Amino acid sequence: QVQLVESGGGLVQPGGSVRLSCLASAGFGFDFSSNAMSWLRQAPGKGLEWIASLTADGSYSKYIKFVEGRFTMSRDNAKNTLYLQMNNLKADDTATYYCAEGWGKGGTRGPGTRVTVSE
Repeated sequence: QVQLVESGGGLVQPGGSVRLSCLASAGFGFDFSSNAMSWLRQAPGKGLEWIASLTADGSYSKYIKFVEGRFTMSRDNAKNTLYLQMNNLKADDTATYYCAEGWGKGGTRGPGTRVTVSE
């Protein structure tokens, strides 16, 4: 089982940018470089939403329509770290963001990092 810890959240103004990171523990039999990874989010009062996934080698990614062209996933397999670059943020992007093992929203996820988009 993997342990994941997100960081990088905070308060950002509309139109601003932030980069989230997710550090994966290399132990417990989990090989970060062999696994697809995903980002999820949960806005206040709403359910958990998948927003993006990335293949193990970083060559292919897929995004929910609402964030396409604004968010970019990347990874550094040497550092067991996943990233989410978020640009042109909108108030509707306010949420707790989670990284998760695998493709989609069914895998183990971290405790999350909060992003608040507000003036």
